[in-house]
Amino acid sequence: MTNESTDNRSAEEILADEIVQQAEEQVEGQFEAAAENISEELEKINELELSLAAAQATVAEQKDSVIRAKAEVDNVRRRAAQDVEKARKFALEKFAGELLSTVDNLERATDSIDAEDEKQKAIGEGVELTLQSLLSALDKFGVKAVDPKDQPFNPELHQAMSMQEVDGVAPNTVIAVMQKGYELNGRLIRPAMVMVSKAPSVDTSA
Repeated sequence: MTNESTDNRSAEEILADEIVQQAEEQVEGQFEAAAENISEELEKINELELSLAAAQATVAEQKDSVIRAKAEVDNVRRRAAQDVEKARKFALEKFAGELLSTVDNLERATDSIDAEDEKQKAIGEGVELTLQSLLSALDKFGVKAVDPKDQPFNPELHQAMSMQEVDGVAPNTVIAVMQKGYELNGRLIRPAMVMVSKAPSVDTSA
């Protein structure tokens, strides 16, 4: 009886060991399969992350390109608008310049009229009306006179023809305008020809 019991227990133990071993092998197999699946999933995740990063980089690059293209288009439009505005403002520059000699002649004519002479007075009035009409037309299109008498000399607007000492007048002051200058919408088309005061000379003979 004792030997049979020992044999039976041994058989049971062997069976148990086999069951345990099979379970361990099964668990190990499942673990290996799970690990393999996890490895594959991680690889897929890495691939997806790389693809996402590449897609984001492409989107960022395309967005930057679109922004640059839009900025360039805006610059082109702005430059075109500026060119059109300049063309509109200064299209009459040459034509206005040609009329200035006529203005000069009419001004000289009015200055030479003898107001005491009735015949000349009537002619002078006609010339003056013609001059004012011409100046009014020029002004309407942005042509304005530069008449700087008693103002500081400005080399950007004035052309000094001579210099002269004048008592009581600060140096570098316009004391006479020989010919008016003109601007077209703020752009100088002819400088004013002027006489400018200079500082008194210092007597070094003493």
